[in-house]
Amino acid sequence: MKILGISGLEYSVPFKQAAWPGLDEHEYRIAQGMDSAAALVVDGVLIAAAAEERFDRQKHSARFPREAIRFCLAQAGFSVSDLDEMAHGFDYAPYRDLYQQNSVSQARFERVYSHDAILAQVERDLPGYPIEKVQFVSHHTAHAASAAFTSGWDECLVVVNDAMGEVESTSVYHFRNGRLERIRTISANDSIGVLYSLVTLHLGFEFNSDEYKIMGLAPYGDPDRFRPFFEKHVELRDDGSIRIPILRLNQTHDEREFYSATRAYLEENLIPHRQRNQSVNSNHEDVAAALQECLERCVMHVCEHFGQRTGLRRLALAGGVALNCTANGKLMRSGLFDEIYIQPVAGDDGSALGAALYRASLTESIPNRRMPAPLFGPGCTPIEIEIAFARHADRIHVQRFDSLRDTCACAAHLIGEGKVLAWHRGRMEYGPRALGNRSILADPRRPQMRDRINAMVKKREAFRPFAPACSIEEAHRWFEVNPGTNLPYMVSIVYVRPEMRAQLPAITHVNGTARLQTVSHADNPDFHELLLAVGRVTGSQMVLNTSFNVKGQPIVNTPDEAIETFLGTGIDCLFVENCYVTRATA
Repeated sequence: MKILGISGLEYSVPFKQAAWPGLDEHEYRIAQGMDSAAALVVDGVLIAAAAEERFDRQKHSARFPREAIRFCLAQAGFSVSDLDEMAHGFDYAPYRDLYQQNSVSQARFERVYSHDAILAQVERDLPGYPIEKVQFVSHHTAHAASAAFTSGWDECLVVVNDAMGEVESTSVYHFRNGRLERIRTISANDSIGVLYSLVTLHLGFEFNSDEYKIMGLAPYGDPDRFRPFFEKHVELRDDGSIRIPILRLNQTHDEREFYSATRAYLEENLIPHRQRNQSVNSNHEDVAAALQECLERCVMHVCEHFGQRTGLRRLALAGGVALNCTANGKLMRSGLFDEIYIQPVAGDDGSALGAALYRASLTESIPNRRMPAPLFGPGCTPIEIEIAFARHADRIHVQRFDSLRDTCACAAHLIGEGKVLAWHRGRMEYGPRALGNRSILADPRRPQMRDRINAMVKKREAFRPFAPACSIEEAHRWFEVNPGTNLPYMVSIVYVRPEMRAQLPAITHVNGTARLQTVSHADNPDFHELLLAVGRVTGSQMVLNTSFNVKGQPIVNTPDEAIETFLGTGIDCLFVENCYVTRATA
């Protein structure tokens, strides 16, 4: 079967803007349905997938994924009429009655959440596609399927943890024999994901976007000071559930919409909220540290309880909280499970994949294999590259190499000389991480490199660390991992070996950790070849790897976007496939 999964709720934010006009734009991010995407599954195998933001250039875009769908179909050589089904990663229909409390809720259901609202978008952007072929999958079921059916396991525990699905924040499943059995849910009224996002907002960052910044800030703080606050207000129960009473303070419709009673409580009982133009101080660092510790405690509590209850020693994770690399690293080091798999597209863009896989599983056997590095997005043709070069001919100089080996040799020498280069090669990554195909790369041994990249390219907070990409053969030399440890997704924190930290100042965080990506020939042969070349020059098969974008923009997609971003920043040079691009001299 050919099944296209989609995610996103296009009218979620516009409805909120119309219903509550005149608010600060940051308030409108407290909404469902960001990160729309499309994923094409054929006979149970993922063929192509991408987030809509990479096409419409709006970060966390919630628009109906028209362009992502077009890409997926073109990649497979299909037309929309070839699709057997389309599956959306939300299903609010069972909860219609919950939205009958007032006229605003009723209108939101009909215009944003209902099947009719989604079907109208299908008819608008895919005219002629039979709407009876459009199916709806509950949000957490989609997340769970995205992890279970890409784990490579016949049986495992699956934990989905995010801000909220339709009505839940955490769901636990027993996966076996190709079927998901849900064994526990935790209400969105007790969502550690929502609390984490609200404190993110309280600390002056974006709700539903900047939570990863809190993760980066936390190691600078001392959790002791605010630990009692979070221990008091986040209760871990004997049945494996979590209860967060301060999220239940919101009684009126407006309070529930903006969590305003909870936010007022934080203002009065935690610390005053940080203004966005205010510098980060020790109060903010200490709150971040205690919040991160609280989230880790919740994740460990749920996973440990249900691991012991089921006796399962394999764990698969999905949902936005599964992108918290620090919590993932702690869970991996805990020894609670023999093996842990974090689905690399764990956010809502991954629910498109899960919706398609779940629907496929109902009628066919899924060839369950471990997901490789998720390079399922668009590539580019030689003609597209040459057109982009011609468009910028007066601003760039292009040197062409005959082979990947020659290209990597040139790039490796530049990295060894301290240059910062952009690397645009192969198919784009599906998910939030740049894993070596749309990356900015540099030498992790240089102390000034982190500040330099922040200043000239990323324009981001100085407290945020950069990640290393290291060959799988050498990772154990530099990091506290066993030989052959495979961490291809950049979704977990490991410790840099103490004796190596001084040699890797650009990627070692203040607490001695790094968000490691291991690279193997099997997962990404071209990027692996580059790391081998870097090793021949520098003595370490490792680079600093950060996403190829500037602050506030999605990762680049096309060669044209790569050139524009290169020219608009201080990046020293750009590689597009086997072409070395520099700025034209006057």
